[in-house]
Amino acid sequence: MKRLSVLIISCIFLVSIAGSLAVADQPSGTAIERLKSPDANIRAKAARELGKVGDPPSISALNTALTDSDVKVRREVVLALAAIHKSATLEPLAGASRDADAGIRSLAIQSMVGYYTGQTPGAGFTGFMKKNVQRAKSLFVEDETQIDPGVTVDPVVLAALQNDLSDTRSVSVQRDAARGLGILMARQAVPDLVKAAHSSDNDLARQAINSLAKIKDTSAGPQLIDLLDSRSKDVKRDAAVTVGILRTRGASGKLELIFENNPDKTTKEKALQGLAYLGDPVSVPLFNKELWNPSKAFRISAAEGLGRTGDPANIPELQKAVIAEKDGDARLAMQFAITNLGKDDYLNTMIQELNTKLRGDAAQAYLVELSQNPAFLSKMYPYLNSNDATVRRRLAAVLVSTGDGTSIAPLEKLTHDSNSDVATAALRALRAIRARQAEKH
Repeated sequence: MKRLSVLIISCIFLVSIAGSLAVADQPSGTAIERLKSPDANIRAKAARELGKVGDPPSISALNTALTDSDVKVRREVVLALAAIHKSATLEPLAGASRDADAGIRSLAIQSMVGYYTGQTPGAGFTGFMKKNVQRAKSLFVEDETQIDPGVTVDPVVLAALQNDLSDTRSVSVQRDAARGLGILMARQAVPDLVKAAHSSDNDLARQAINSLAKIKDTSAGPQLIDLLDSRSKDVKRDAAVTVGILRTRGASGKLELIFENNPDKTTKEKALQGLAYLGDPVSVPLFNKELWNPSKAFRISAAEGLGRTGDPANIPELQKAVIAEKDGDARLAMQFAITNLGKDDYLNTMIQELNTKLRGDAAQAYLVELSQNPAFLSKMYPYLNSNDATVRRRLAAVLVSTGDGTSIAPLEKLTHDSNSDVATAALRALRAIRARQAEKH
């Protein structure tokens, strides 16, 4: 009896699998017809099926269904278009970003951005994004998602996101648009993002500031200095870091005043971080003092600031500090600073940090900054032959952002690496480098 029960269950399971495969393999025509059913549930299911087929007739039918009277159906249509992941879906998704329903507009934005990042939305995605927006109050630089250099974004997508950023019907949609423009490195949207950075909604302002930090258009910096006086602690802190990232020299005096006079420790940390990004020689006395602060965060920023001044005269103080330093994160910052000032004593140590869970990301970020100097690039190439696959992969990731013509030969060799992750990273870097070279010509 037990054997019979097992056999029946197995047969039911196999029939279910066969039925699912049949739905996936069936021509789109049947589902297209059901997309016109008077029953909204049937139309929604048909949209999901068309998303699995993804042929031109399916895309055309889904585009038409974006005007469906039922919000649930339109939501499934957008998810289906996102699942197809073809350039032909971008224009329909741009149209969906103008939907009357704010949830649909947000989902369309996520879908367009996801086309370039590979983060395709699925069931429950809208709720996930709402949670992320709520978390924005405690996040800033941590959101580092962005497309690779050289990736061309369809102008239709950028226009849709800019339109949603200026659409005041829903601030949550504006936040999604601000975030998306940063991820897509939309330089033409900088004026709109500067305006959004001054929004009375703190979360929208923070998303816009974060995106400006990613895009790194220095023309935005002077227009953010007034935010250092914001009543919102979070906006003030984010602006303090961003004016530094954007190398806004006119902000150094105000940042030093905030650091010296603001009683809030976190705000002081962000002000010093902004000063560290600036690396202004006038801040050297402050950096030398804070290099010995009991706070690890202060020591890290002070070291980075000294390293970015470009003055080798700062090396002796950094060497004393790195010998005395007990904390690994602060020690890595000091090693970066010394390396950035032209002394390569710690280059090997920094490379080896790429394979540590605690400091691998920080080491990679430092190497990206260091390799913006073409003279430094050649110093990294021998390490592409490291026995450590993680080191090879992370160095290839560094070259995505900073590699040039001299990087092509060593990367081409790496595309044949025995480790598939390393080979994939090398191919990604080559695509980015060749795209940059094409732009120059």
